[in-house]
Amino acid sequence: MKPVSLWTTLLLTALPVATSAQFIPSEESLTGLYHGKTYSPYAQRSFPSQVFWGDSHLHTALSADAGLFGNTLGLEPAYRFTRGEEVTSATGLPVKLGRPLDWVVIADHSDMMGFSTDLAAGAPNILAVPEGKAWFEGLQAGGQDAADAALNLITNFAQATLPEQLLKDYAPGSKIYNTVWQDVIDTAERFNDPGNFTAFIGYEWTSLDKGNNLHRNVIFRDGGEKASQVVPMVTQPPYGSTDPLDLYQYLEDYEAKTGGSVLAIAHNGNLSNGIMFPFEQQFTGKAIDETYVEQRAKWEPLYEATQIKGDGEAHPLLSPDDKFADYETWDVGNLDLSEAKTDDMLKYEYARSALKMGLQLEDKFGTNPYKFGMVGSTDSHTSLPAIEEENFFGKAATAEPSPTRMEHPFAKSDKGTYEGYQLVASGLAAVWAKENTRAALFDAMERKEVYATTGPRMMVRFFGGWDYSDDDLRSRQPAFIGYEKGVPMGGDLSAVPEGATAPSFMVYALRDPVGANLDRIQIIKGWMDTAGETHEKVFDVAWSEGREMEADGTLPDVGNTVDIAAATWYNTIGASELATIWTDPEFDPAQKAFYYARVLEIPTPRWVVYDAQRFGVEIPEGAETIGQERAYTSPIWYTP
Repeated sequence: MKPVSLWTTLLLTALPVATSAQFIPSEESLTGLYHGKTYSPYAQRSFPSQVFWGDSHLHTALSADAGLFGNTLGLEPAYRFTRGEEVTSATGLPVKLGRPLDWVVIADHSDMMGFSTDLAAGAPNILAVPEGKAWFEGLQAGGQDAADAALNLITNFAQATLPEQLLKDYAPGSKIYNTVWQDVIDTAERFNDPGNFTAFIGYEWTSLDKGNNLHRNVIFRDGGEKASQVVPMVTQPPYGSTDPLDLYQYLEDYEAKTGGSVLAIAHNGNLSNGIMFPFEQQFTGKAIDETYVEQRAKWEPLYEATQIKGDGEAHPLLSPDDKFADYETWDVGNLDLSEAKTDDMLKYEYARSALKMGLQLEDKFGTNPYKFGMVGSTDSHTSLPAIEEENFFGKAATAEPSPTRMEHPFAKSDKGTYEGYQLVASGLAAVWAKENTRAALFDAMERKEVYATTGPRMMVRFFGGWDYSDDDLRSRQPAFIGYEKGVPMGGDLSAVPEGATAPSFMVYALRDPVGANLDRIQIIKGWMDTAGETHEKVFDVAWSEGREMEADGTLPDVGNTVDIAAATWYNTIGASELATIWTDPEFDPAQKAFYYARVLEIPTPRWVVYDAQRFGVEIPEGAETIGQERAYTSPIWYTP
């Protein structure tokens, strides 16, 4: 018999005494116990094992613009819908999600929160103001009068020319505003169900500079006890500010006052006309300095990379060698189309470009302000995060399903048009966490262990390390070895260990159970050379069978099974799952770099195809009918 070591003896003495013949484990079988493991791989598991699907950007009728565009649904129907119940939309349509969400942030605009619902109800304080009475009567009249009243109101909002009395009534600190905010908190508390459904407390800080989008969603980790100690920050002068530095101070003050935690998520850089990701100076004219980069890095760990108003991962002019960069691109102008887009603005609007600039700013200031993870969300103003392509309820009540909605522009001016058919059925935020609670989900967001999808619920794991091997993929549970040997999405690679020549990455993707097969997995690398210039490259690392890489390094298309007339597709191409270990073949240990995975589905119909089939209408000329939905993981960074 093999001699038993002292450690084995000590372990065995802790076992119960056998009353009959008992199996005595060998030292080899006990080795795992020394490292906190057991025979069952799921016992004593310390890493996140579940992905929770949510929307960090949903508006109800409390948002002034949502209410003015016809949304009548408040907080309760929004929560009931997101957790899977059937409700009736503002246009009278029964609507239900195909699958419930696990969590949501109702992020109504902080400016004038509750004004539109009071206007619709004819609140006495509004009718006491001549302009308010005129708006109310116009909206009540319907037809063109209502359209004119809504347009006049929206213009006053945009130009900050609302009557002073109404600004006071709906400013933070007023009795009306504080009551609305407390109702937001109380309703979130009532619907929050730890372990089953998470209702975050939050709002949107809607900074807009001459029509240029600088919006942020503010999300509290805490419950009502702490969130009720503050009121939201607004942008309307003299009650607020449009400067992100002032928002960061608000967040700092909240944590200092309450001991709580809060973060902010920016979105729609594509509509900022070059000011979302500043490199030399802010839109205010203030120079980018240590304070700015440190504050942005601290308070904005995530970026909303895809949503209803366009996809913001990459742009074809910035990434000409990326054949998939031109996806749901909105680049005509800024948010209200008061200024046309110029090519020089694009660099400061898209996530991939910002990730590259972050390497340069870190080299200059010691902190990377654009070291963010990526999520998707809806920005729906219907109270309904219904963004499945065949269940798409649009951006606002005016864009809910109808035979004519494809023909109505979302925005139009002499600078250009965003057509109704360009609205994007996107997106969702996927969070890897241990449980469905505010604390667990928020903490995962802060460590950036999240990813974005344009709507489908594919499962994606992405790890980086220095010694992953093909054998590590043999397990049906790649996360065990992923965490053991490296870091997950959102993490930083360790220093180059002795003997290592390049980082290796483990990436695994499983198709949405009710969605389309997968086309390929790509890893996007960005890096900064020794001269301080940044570069990028897209690597195809895993793909479905039946194709081989061409000699020039390109991968043939997966094919197309979409049947436009029937509004369907066939999963006869692609793969149900893809996985690989990829080692960077061009790694230079002296160069800063980041890596993230992009997972592409096979082509499927866009929502306009379902509208055409259900309503029996023609698809407008110029409308895209087919797309390849996708996921974007948070990056993994390497710093020499």
